[in-house]
Amino acid sequence: MEKSSRLASIDMLRGLVIVLMALDHTRDFFGPALFDPEDLAKTTPLWFATRWITHLCASTFVLLAGCSAYLRGGRDGVPALSRYLLTRGLLLVVLEATWISFSWQFGYSVTILQVLWALGMGMVFLAALVWLPMPAIAAIAALLILPHNLLDTIHSSHPLWLAWHERGFWPVAGNYGVYIAYPLMPWLGLIAAGYALGPVFRWDAVRRQRFLLGAGAVLLLAFALLRSGNFYGDPDPWSAQGRGLVWDFISFMRVHKYPPSLLYLCVTLGIALPLLAWFERLRPVPLLMLFGATPMFFYVVHIAMIHFMAGPYFLLRYGALPEGGPAGFTLPKGYEPSLAVVYLAWIAMLAIMYGLTKLWLRWRKRGAHAQPAAA
Repeated sequence: MEKSSRLASIDMLRGLVIVLMALDHTRDFFGPALFDPEDLAKTTPLWFATRWITHLCASTFVLLAGCSAYLRGGRDGVPALSRYLLTRGLLLVVLEATWISFSWQFGYSVTILQVLWALGMGMVFLAALVWLPMPAIAAIAALLILPHNLLDTIHSSHPLWLAWHERGFWPVAGNYGVYIAYPLMPWLGLIAAGYALGPVFRWDAVRRQRFLLGAGAVLLLAFALLRSGNFYGDPDPWSAQGRGLVWDFISFMRVHKYPPSLLYLCVTLGIALPLLAWFERLRPVPLLMLFGATPMFFYVVHIAMIHFMAGPYFLLRYGALPEGGPAGFTLPKGYEPSLAVVYLAWIAMLAIMYGLTKLWLRWRKRGAHAQPAAA
């Protein structure tokens, strides 16, 4: 019973961040804007909040992937876990470079390496780390996460540096290139940290929940202290905006994601860890449990579906489609980005994905029953 509740809390948290991720991607296609929602000179508090809350997604995904790897290793053993992480990680990288990149563009002009790339490479990295003692894994995680903001002043367009620490575009041939959105250094450290956190899920409930709540409080306190004087941990300092406390707070909370700064990880994980403890005490939420138990299906389907559905919306309402990308959007005449449209489309997308996921699980179950029994 203890084991079941712990896994339920992980699935619920994973399901929550999947739902938030869908909001971010729905905003990309149903609410494209010529301004960055985190640009203090152009955004509004609601646009900022809609973007900021989705920062929980990537860091929580990667941390939980490390935790789940530890739990899987306890069941299957280290050799089987290492093989699984290697093959699964390579599959995620291939998916990112092919189907997911196509889903964002409905074409192949650019290969975009985002969260599946970071998660996949993290699994490949972890496939080697799991052979080490746990203290060594924790030390490697700290060495990759804590000092990486010391490298913020180093800039290079070399593809290895782009892949390691500074996102950017790598022109390969002609008009084709690779856009590395998720530099690996802190993400590799985070999946290792998740693996090192894994033993906590073998503790009794009271001790585990106390630890998760305490760890979250420590991370949030570290964020507040380091951020207060712009001491360390984020390349974008905050400042008083002279427009009221709301804008000062927005500036304070605006943290760097590409790559994730130390303060980005502190504040997002400072929220995620207490949520894990809280979800252990709640009755499972069916929607979150469904999506949290089927993250790969959701991710592979939802980007292409949202992208496809945005087309008829723009054609019916504005008579034209948005063209271009982050480097130069051309939006239909008369278009104004609307958060109301984004949230309504998000709810509709979740309802569609709920139905599709149920159908997929039913089909998978039917296929499993159709397999001949082993001799």
